[in-house]
Amino acid sequence: MRLPSASSTSLFERDNPSRRDVLAAASGVALASCSSRRANPVSIEFTRIPKADPAGQESNDIIEGLVKGNKPEQLLVLYAHSGKWWVQPLKNQPFTKIQANSKFTNATHLGTEYAALVVNPGYRPPATLDELPKEGDDIVAIAVVPGGSKPPSATVSFRGYEWRVRSAPSSRGGPNLYDASNAWVDETGSMHLRATQGEKTWICSEVSLTRSLGYGTYRFVVRDISHLEPGMVFGMFTWDYAGGEQGNREMDIEISRWGDPASKNAQYVVQPFYVAANVSRFSAPEGRLTHELRWEAGRATFRTYRGDNKAERPSIVSERVFTSGVPGPGIESVRMNHYRFHGGLEVKAKSSEVVVEQFEYLP
Repeated sequence: MRLPSASSTSLFERDNPSRRDVLAAASGVALASCSSRRANPVSIEFTRIPKADPAGQESNDIIEGLVKGNKPEQLLVLYAHSGKWWVQPLKNQPFTKIQANSKFTNATHLGTEYAALVVNPGYRPPATLDELPKEGDDIVAIAVVPGGSKPPSATVSFRGYEWRVRSAPSSRGGPNLYDASNAWVDETGSMHLRATQGEKTWICSEVSLTRSLGYGTYRFVVRDISHLEPGMVFGMFTWDYAGGEQGNREMDIEISRWGDPASKNAQYVVQPFYVAANVSRFSAPEGRLTHELRWEAGRATFRTYRGDNKAERPSIVSERVFTSGVPGPGIESVRMNHYRFHGGLEVKAKSSEVVVEQFEYLP
């Protein structure tokens, strides 16, 4: 079986930056004093800046940037300003890893300004600050940038929620591109996720909630998916950039044969997938299906049944309860995507589409 990896108490994927964001990124780096910049080889640049929202503690977005000149053991601390400075993404997860290619990516709650601090090991970031600290001692470099005038990604409204639409490339399933025009809501209120074959690779689609919902029931009503070719994937899952120690808080309902026409076409997963007990394969039949995840402390219950969620006694297709390795809540988002899995049987069609009629969350 082939399966690519894919979503605490809150204190409050890479798109092309706009011209305003580029200028803001430059101004953010320039906040360090000239003498400090000459003496300090460490620099911070923001490449993706969330919008400004003074009351954004219920919403989140992705923040990204580059750190150059740092030592391998040094870490990044992010803050968002909303009345005061709040450490991001969570008070019990205050550090962001600086990758080997100098990039950093994490989720953040929204604010009017965003700050990034490069710090030495052993630094303990305060959960809140009235003012940012100065460079010196364990604080190696600081950059601050104002929030943007609009979100860095396109958004779409679906079933009462705002969803961020991916336009950045992804290695999920192989090297795929993403285009915001491949995700849209039609006049009936249904979400369409399309994947099309491009000149060099597939152009796919993904949407993610702009807020974290935590424990509760997540329900998706999906039109017939029996037409999907073995090399195509439709996923409904949770994902958290800050949840690396918990498999990125990823729990999946995935429709795919992973390139093998003889394989079952669906599975439930609590990451990591390479633990056999974390995966339950099943066969999803033709017709409209409802897929459901009930997430509780130490327990994840997956269920798929025929039709929508209006039947008093639904016809169960598959059900599985996981009680091992189930993550706790953080700053995860619920996501849906449709993409090409680059492995196994080739895809004959030039395009593929999935329609999600309903999404519902119940605490």
